Amino acid sequence: MAKNGPNSDNGFPRAHILVVDDDKAIRNLLHQKIRRSGYECSVAANGQQALNLLGAHDVDVVITDLNMPGLSGDKLTQIIKHKYAADVIIVTAYLEDFTYDKAIRTGASDFIEKPIRLNELIVRLRRVLRERRLLLERDRAEHELRANVDKLRRAISGVVRAMARAVETRDPYTAGHQKQVAGLAGAIAKELGLSADRIECIRVVGIIHDLGKISVPSEILAKPTRLSELEFGIIKTHPEVGYDILKPIEFPWPVAQIVLQHHERMDGSGYPQGLTGEDILLEARIIGVADVVEAMASHRPYRAGLGIETALQEISQNKGSLYDADVVDACVRLFNEKGFELGSNGLE
Repeated sequence: MAKNGPNSDNGFPRAHILVVDDDKAIRNLLHQKIRRSGYECSVAANGQQALNLLGAHDVDVVITDLNMPGLSGDKLTQIIKHKYAADVIIVTAYLEDFTYDKAIRTGASDFIEKPIRLNELIVRLRRVLRERRLLLERDRAEHELRANVDKLRRAISGVVRAMARAVETRDPYTAGHQKQVAGLAGAIAKELGLSADRIECIRVVGIIHDLGKISVPSEILAKPTRLSELEFGIIKTHPEVGYDILKPIEFPWPVAQIVLQHHERMDGSGYPQGLTGEDILLEARIIGVADVVEAMASHRPYRAGLGIETALQEISQNKGSLYDADVVDACVRLFNEKGFELGSNGLE
């Protein structure tokens, strides 16, 4: 943009206009009118001079004659739209040969007929500048929005990591489990073709899906023998506890609901609500499969790891009854066809 001047506002400097015409009298006339209208103005006698000026200065709008020796106005317009950020208004006396549609296809923002009516030209120029200003303001707002979204995501990541560390202080097994579930669940979501936003949601939920275990006594979490029915009943409260902790937080995704549902099963045999089929969020179905695979394959205080083959056999045998069939198929493909390993693609 041009230097700040009396016409600058809203953080935008005074517009710089470039007039291109091989007729010196027209160049001078337009230069005077544009300057008196409050804009910076430069002039060029041909297309090559115009390109030299565009390379050396920030120009907002180029007003160019159509028929000039050497580089014509339409060719100049095409170069400008390809290499520079300026808008173009084409001036022509050949309306039968050069229509508005052709001007737009060339890349011009407007065109005006010769002989030039100066007041009309300024009205057209102001319209082009107003539309240009709106686009610049939109781009600036989008940039600020993206920056704010990035800040929000970093804040969410910090909250999630703090929660994961809180669990880790009480149960190192659970903390490692959550990280591996996050990696596997995110990979399953990607294999299913979910959007980047949903994959991000699933990874975030994966890293804190067992947050509710923070309320479970550590002697139960670390018990080296099989749990009693009462102890298992206490463990089964963790989805609801996690939900209660997370529901006041305004995540951009239904994090609390997914945490609440990650132990639900397709046939209604899960907990805490006994949901079935499509009533269970897809994100929760993905977390559920990843949760089972990681838990079975990995070491626990009360048993050695059963291995990935046993875990995949479990979800395959119960595909469609306990576990979502598409999610199971995606998970099996990852391990059997794509070389996925637990511990890869986790939240770093």
